[in-house]
Amino acid sequence: MTKDWLGEKLTVLLLAALIDQTLGEPPGQVHPVVGMGKLVEVLVRRAPERSKWGALGYGGLVTAITVATAWWVSALIDDWLGRLPFVPRVFARAYLFKPTFAARTLFAAGEQVRLPLERGDLAQARVALRSLVSRRTDSLDPSLVAAAAIESLAENTSDSIVAPVLAYLVAGVSGAYVYRAANTLDAMIGYRGRYEYLGKFAARLDDLLNLIPARLTAILLVSGAVVSGSNGRQGLATAWRDHRKAASPNAGWPMSAMAGALGVQLEKVGHYRLGDGLRPPRIGDIQRAERIVGAALGIGLLALAGGALIAMTLVRGDGE
Repeated sequence: MTKDWLGEKLTVLLLAALIDQTLGEPPGQVHPVVGMGKLVEVLVRRAPERSKWGALGYGGLVTAITVATAWWVSALIDDWLGRLPFVPRVFARAYLFKPTFAARTLFAAGEQVRLPLERGDLAQARVALRSLVSRRTDSLDPSLVAAAAIESLAENTSDSIVAPVLAYLVAGVSGAYVYRAANTLDAMIGYRGRYEYLGKFAARLDDLLNLIPARLTAILLVSGAVVSGSNGRQGLATAWRDHRKAASPNAGWPMSAMAGALGVQLEKVGHYRLGDGLRPPRIGDIQRAERIVGAALGIGLLALAGGALIAMTLVRGDGE
């Protein structure tokens, strides 16, 4: 590990964050995650239809092919970019890294639910919510629509931001693409019902890769709650008490931390109730949740910058 390597990694991360906030997502025709989804669709069409064991084995193959392809292509491009001079290299690597996370899109999706609710347009809010959750939305009342939007903001802070950034810090751009491939697979086939056996390998891989990011996200959200004027102590207590109530071993951590921090009950009817005993969420709580997420991400960036500066100082000291 060298000072230059640490500095370049942090520079790429900060540039990618700037690209995300100013330009957003690349067009769908060239978006790598869209490409991953199309690959999965093609492979899934050939899945065995009647044999659950055949589906299980084929699902493992689909997972291996998708993850290996994401790693190989991103590693090939990143290796070629490594031969460029510093300035074009860091900009190019930032553009390569950017599609693996989506902060601006996450906030925009929350606003697309909140604004119709404020206008009293429940039907439009339900439609907008479909881009955030897989559950049926046509019968949700305004409080449950707000709850689902808040849950998605919390969970996707981990899935769409913290986890890919952490993967990048640990294993470079290719690590971020491996994570994004696993998460895309889980979103497409990693659930019960039609794809229960086909998606088991994808779901377990996604669970494994999110073990640390989900818990780190809960800590960041609690910290963000303190900074933004919400109840960080209650967020921590609720996360500790209620994280097991969600079916996922990971999603319950950030969602229950957010429930406690806001002082609201987040419920998926028939499945879980986080923050049981707290008040139902209101429309304004979506914006409060956005502020908590924004503060949490700011704290995370400051912590990364501080850690990198300390590490570079130690490296410099060892070299003298």
